[in-house]
Amino acid sequence: MLIQFNFKNFKSFRDEASLDLSATKITEHETHVVETANDKLLKVAAIYGANASGKSNVYEAFEYMTYYVLESFKFGDEDEKRRKGGDEYLKVTPFLLDENSRNEETTFEVFYVDNSEDTGRIYQYGFALKDDEVVEEWLYSKAKTARNRYRTIFYRKKGEEPEMNGFTKSHAENILASLNKESLIVSLGAKLRIEKLKKVRDWFLKNEVVNFGDPAENFLRSRVLPEDFVDSREVQSNVAEYFSSFDEAICGFVVEEHASEDEKDQDKSYRIDALHKMADVDRSAPISLKEESSGTLKMFALYPSLREVLDKGSTLFVDELNARLHPLLMRNIILTFLSPEINTRNAQLIFTTHDIWQFTNELLRRDEIWMVNKDRKGVSELYSLVEFKDEEGNKVRRDEALAKKYLTGNYGAIPALKPMAMLRRDLPDGEQDGKRP
Repeated sequence: MLIQFNFKNFKSFRDEASLDLSATKITEHETHVVETANDKLLKVAAIYGANASGKSNVYEAFEYMTYYVLESFKFGDEDEKRRKGGDEYLKVTPFLLDENSRNEETTFEVFYVDNSEDTGRIYQYGFALKDDEVVEEWLYSKAKTARNRYRTIFYRKKGEEPEMNGFTKSHAENILASLNKESLIVSLGAKLRIEKLKKVRDWFLKNEVVNFGDPAENFLRSRVLPEDFVDSREVQSNVAEYFSSFDEAICGFVVEEHASEDEKDQDKSYRIDALHKMADVDRSAPISLKEESSGTLKMFALYPSLREVLDKGSTLFVDELNARLHPLLMRNIILTFLSPEINTRNAQLIFTTHDIWQFTNELLRRDEIWMVNKDRKGVSELYSLVEFKDEEGNKVRRDEALAKKYLTGNYGAIPALKPMAMLRRDLPDGEQDGKRP
């Protein structure tokens, strides 16, 4: 489970931001709290904020950290094209609105418990990038019984001799012999099949990062089939049952393989029809999945990620979860993660949203609701509702009408609106007030 995600100097976040999923001492919704590794953690975090406030940058920071962990073993000095702007290398973007920050390093760090280990061991892993170079990287771990004492597995910093205490001599030599300035030790070590580094890489690999604010990603994901969907009637039945949680009309699927007209094309393509119950007779009618509503296609696209993280007890990080979804359907997804009976492996859901209907103490704890506010200098700030204090130092009470107070600006993180006077069309004299000559 993710305990904490910290980042600094990334896009609109100049200063350090911390998304902390440790449960605070508030007492509402105590069933939302999971006890693990001598800590109390939360399974859900909802992130609110105005358009252009930077809330998607929280998602993008986690996405970028994941990308760099999984891919940086490929980066190297010998491949100038890739390093300098090839498709596979994405240079980190610092805060660009002041001269100091644009020339400083960007940092990413996670604290987490690996649910697959069942040991309660906590890992602290992070790195710092500047331009196209790793200037610092660290990995520490703490046993469940070790209280606050972390053990150094490795630590590297530009210009200093690396500490490789957690490796055999041969593993340390292999890593240092292959390491270059763009690559992470975790990424390279996983590629070299060093088990303790592979486990860190795999923790990121098991998480799902989904951007439903991106139309292209929406389109591609809606055409990705769940694992074994083509050949397994059981999987098709499970997907149909999943659909029935919000649309009972779909009762099954028909899958037909289409051969490519190009003999050199070895990729298989499929036509998928959703079977709909007919109103007047006791049978079903096929409708092409492509013709379903955008909301249905989104739910189809979301199914593999939901199945994956719930099976593995990993983390699903979604940008714009509410896009094209009815508020009740979105609430059902949240309740799935909050349910101990369904979410038996303590998977986590972190999402950005504008859906005010979920902004309520009837559904979420105050430490599960997060806000992103951007000031006049363009600097974004991340804070939870339980941390927030008004100008007089008052905290948010558990019995407040949260949505109403949020929309009236009590907690910040809303747009500062002005009349759109620039859209007014000035009429010629004599045509004002609807009068025409």
